[in-house]
This record gives sequence, C-alpha cells and structure tokens, in this order.
Amino acid sequence: MAKKIIAPAQSVNGTVALPGDKSISHRYAMLAAIAEGTSTLSNYAEAADCQSTLDCLKRLGIHVESVRERATNGSGANLLRIAGAGLHGLRRSRRGLDAGNSGTTMRLMAGVLAGQEFESTITGDKSLRRRPMKRVIEPLSKMGAEIRAEEGGVAPLQIRGTQLHGMEYEPATPSAQVKSCVLLAGLFAEGETTVVEKIRTRDHTELALEQFGVEVERGERSVSVRGGAELRGCNLQVPGDLSSAVFFIAAALILPDSSLALRDVGLNPTRTAILDVLAELGASISLVSVHESGGELVGDIGVRSSSLEGGVIGGAQVAQLIDELPMLAALAPFTEKGIEIRDAGELRVKESDRIAALAENLRRMGATVEECEDGLRIAGKSAGRLHGAEIEPRGDHRIAMAFSIAALGTEGQSTIRDAECAAVSFPAFFDTLASVTERD
Repeated sequence: MAKKIIAPAQSVNGTVALPGDKSISHRYAMLAAIAEGTSTLSNYAEAADCQSTLDCLKRLGIHVESVRERATNGSGANLLRIAGAGLHGLRRSRRGLDAGNSGTTMRLMAGVLAGQEFESTITGDKSLRRRPMKRVIEPLSKMGAEIRAEEGGVAPLQIRGTQLHGMEYEPATPSAQVKSCVLLAGLFAEGETTVVEKIRTRDHTELALEQFGVEVERGERSVSVRGGAELRGCNLQVPGDLSSAVFFIAAALILPDSSLALRDVGLNPTRTAILDVLAELGASISLVSVHESGGELVGDIGVRSSSLEGGVIGGAQVAQLIDELPMLAALAPFTEKGIEIRDAGELRVKESDRIAALAENLRRMGATVEECEDGLRIAGKSAGRLHGAEIEPRGDHRIAMAFSIAALGTEGQSTIRDAECAAVSFPAFFDTLASVTERD
C-alpha cells in the first residue's frame, strides 16, 4: 500500500481545475446508454468509481469511446462518446458486473437491470459487499423485480429482469441513490412511478432525465416519471465536483494568507449546503460567473483564509452534507469552538465506518473527540494544536483526503497510509494539492 508524506504548509494559493462531478458522471453515462443515438459527455470524471460504471455498461454491450480534449483552462479533460442502445437495447453480460468500490454504480445500475429481459449479477470489492443494499432491493421487489442477495441484504445481487409496474415509494432513509434507483426502474415500468421524500436530496437524476428528453413531474415533496419514455442522446458537460472542491476550500480556510480560485464548479442548490454551513462558521467564500449548463448551475468559487467559529451540524442538513462531513470533522480542531455532528448514522455504512475512522485519526493527531452512535463531538483550538501522525484511512478516499488537508496545519509531518485510495474519486488529488501548496 502506497504511503504519502504530508508536511505542514505555509499557505495555498492559485487556481484549481477540478475533476468532473462523480454523481453527475454516473447518471449521464447510464442515461446515455439507454438513450437513442450518440451522447457526448465532456469532463467525465476519471474517478475509479465512474470507471466502474463504464465497465458495467461495456459488459452490457454499450460502446464507449474515450478521448482527451484540451480544456480552456489548459488541463486535459476526459470526453466520452457513448452509443446509446435504447431503452431495451442492453445485452446480457456473459460475466458478472463489477461495481468496484462504487455504491452509486451498484444501486443505480440495479434500477436499470431490474427492467431488462435477462438476468444479471452485480458485485463489488470487499468494502462494497458489506454495504446495505436492502434499501434498493425493497422498492425494486415491490415493483416486481426478482432479486437475490447474500445474507443481510448485501452484494452480490442477482437481478432477474421482469415487467415492472409503477408505484409510489417513500424511502425510510433520505437517499439520492435510492430515489435515483427507483426513478431509473420507473423508465421500464408500466404506469407512473413516484418517489416521495421527507427531506430533499440531490436532484441530479431529475435534471439529467430532462436533458435526455424525459418528462419529469415534480411536486413539493415528490418526483414522478412514466414508463416507456424515449431518451434521446445529447451533448453535456459535467461540472467540476463540489465535493472535491471542499478539500481545497478547507485548506485555504485553515492556512494563513491563502487565496484559491476554483473554476467551473457545480453549484446545484441541493449540493451547496456545504457552502452555507462554511459561511455560517465564518468562511470567506464568494461565488462568481454563475450560469446554467445542462440544467445544472455552474460557477467559480473564491476562498480566503478565515477564522472559523465552529458549531453544531445535524437534522435535515445531514442528508445534503453527507459527502462533506469527513472534511468538516477534520476542520473542527482548527475552529474556535469545535464542531459537533449529529444525526449522521449513515456515515457508519459508507466506504468505511466513517465515524469510527474520523474519531481514530483525529485522536492520532491529538484532537479531543467524543464518538457517538450517530456522530462526533470534536474540540476546537483551545484543546491544543494538532501534531503529525500516521493516518489509517481504512481504504476510504474521503478520509484520506480530509486528513491530508488537516496535515497541512499540524506540527510535524503526517503519513497517509493507502493513499492511492484517493483515486476512487480524485486520481489527481495529491498532484493538484502540491501545485497550490506553498512551504517555507
């Protein structure tokens, strides 16, 4: 396992070009595969998770061509051409489908596979095979799918495609992945399929469906599609990943005399709760050049070093912050009052038990931490400055990146074990961080 040494830094300054948004990349690729005609996707995420989605689609008979294009900011952007097979054009794979470490791939592909006329098996790596899949098995079974799973409702999943029927479904736990799985299955179902949400989750699937020509009906707490809609291939650009931007925003906030510009970042309102929370904590963040692209809001983010107060994060906020909570937790020791995270039990069933991983590694750095069943209480600056440590990310990309940022502000260098796991979402993370980091 590769290790990465992170030395303390003086500041971070410059401009950051971010990878394509993971969540949007997954959805564009899947919809392009079941559309009529060819779709061109620019700035498709090169993350390992998104490659897992492409690998699954290729095994189902979809032709995917990947080329490099020169972006306006001078970086190489990944452009895909996907030849759609139509709603019923996927072919049975002679081998099982492998979602790697990607929960999004497995859960969303389950919705697509449930409406096919063949049987499929989809599995993943050791971490993914521990993650809960009952949350998609239940609604798909109610729609008529036949799904077999391992004991406890975990992968591998054997999915026998059948004629599905539409229904109204309200997930027990707010989840954009569950909502998306059901809506994708609804494209193959008879009648109307409706998902009701107690708490609004990210709406990338709804926006993407509309770009591909699907009529989406939205209510105050619901979203509906009708089966049999014809999807049309289209040309789309994937915005920069806000969840990846958060690591660089955090670095600029905690290091004195820092100033960063992050270009072409996705600013979907269901994702920007993190910017609101950081602003409430005292962060100096500005948004400029905001415009719409493919139904998504996109713009540039400016951030400067700031004094952060700290506070409590919980309740309805959590569903919209779930990917950013690791970085917020790692920021806590740099705030005046510390940070308490509540109502975040979902963190225990992500790529790792993130609550336990955060508590363990914060303590290794000398932070004062109280671990709760559904969250953490982390003391602020008054508990003392953090020191360098050996970080164990447990194979979790967000833990590795969050503590790489925290390590910039410690006394003494830190070692990130298994650092290559960052490639799950951001293959160029360490190179990008090095390009804006200034040391004495």
